[in-house]
This record gives sequence, C-alpha cells and structure tokens, in this order.
Amino acid sequence: WSWSSVLAEKPPTARPAMARVFFALWPSPESARQLAEVAESFATRAGGRVTSQESIHLTLAFIGDVPVDRLPDLEHAAREVRGEAFALTLDRLGVWRHNRIFWAGCSVLPPALAELSAALGAALPAAGFAVADAWRTFTPHVTLVRKMVALDAALPECEPVAWNNRQFVLARSTLSAECSSYRTIAEFPLLAGAG
Repeated sequence: WSWSSVLAEKPPTARPAMARVFFALWPSPESARQLAEVAESFATRAGGRVTSQESIHLTLAFIGDVPVDRLPDLEHAAREVRGEAFALTLDRLGVWRHNRIFWAGCSVLPPALAELSAALGAALPAAGFAVADAWRTFTPHVTLVRKMVALDAALPECEPVAWNNRQFVLARSTLSAECSSYRTIAEFPLLAGAG
C-alpha cells in the first residue's frame, strides 16, 4: 500500500457554502430614483442593461466568494471600522469603453469617503479577507448601465445628485442569467459630525 492509494480512497470533502459579498453605500430612495432615471434615459440612446433602481449602490470594497461560516468574522472586522457620516454629490457622468459601462461619479471626493475606503482596505486583510483589486486607486462610482452598445452616445446633462451617507452595508450578491440581485446582510453606522 502507499499513502497515495489511501488518499485516493478518501471521499472528497464537500465544498463549504459560499456567499458573494461586498461592502457598499446605498442611496436613499429619492437619490436612487434620480440615478435610475439618468440610466434609463441614457440606455435609450446607447443600449445596454440598466441597473435597476433597487440595485444602485457605490461599492467600497468587493470581497467576492466567502464561506458562509466566515460571514460573522467579516462582519466583526467591519464593526471595528470607524468613519464619519458624509454627503456625496454625484455630478459627473462617464463611460468606460473597455468594459462598456456608463457610470456616475463625483468631481470632489469627500475626505470621509476616502478615509472609510482606506479603513476598510486595512481592516479586512488584517482579519484574513482579501479585497479584490486592492491595488487599484479607489475610484468611487455608481454603475448605471452595463454592456453598452453605442459607445459614442452623447452623455446626458448631469443634474447633481445629493447622497447623504450615515451608514455602510455588507451586501450579498446573487447572480442569474439576467442580472445580479443584492441583499443587505449587515449595516454599520457612521458617526455623526461631518455629514
């Protein structure tokens, strides 16, 4: 006999249940409605898949697949993050041609948003969670349309959208053939003061 034959006979272990998760800011219903209207209007000219109003968000840190039994550890790590409430003004629209995305962003990055992103970027790896694309410079944006067809479509006029942030969330993403759906699984308050 050999160890390889013993190991070969061992039944395969079941893969743990996984959850696809990320940390994000979620807008008020009014801000989400405004952004959804911009998305719908642009998609009539450019084609593509519009982000549904209830799915509009700004990703702070994308984690990806995490074993479900590690979600409490992930939540605990985020509870250690301290940040201030802040106002965000989305006043820029753009297209990333390489991945056919129409997005909304801000011309002025609120310091509290940069600090929150950096704090998460430090706390999560310290707790054993990898942040996808951690090497990239944080570029806060809201994806409004995916898979655009007409990449040269004129951008609409941009009415600034005010977005007050008093919390961030841990959300779970469920993928389907048509779209992704999101469900908040934990909320984390931001401290009053700046927002």
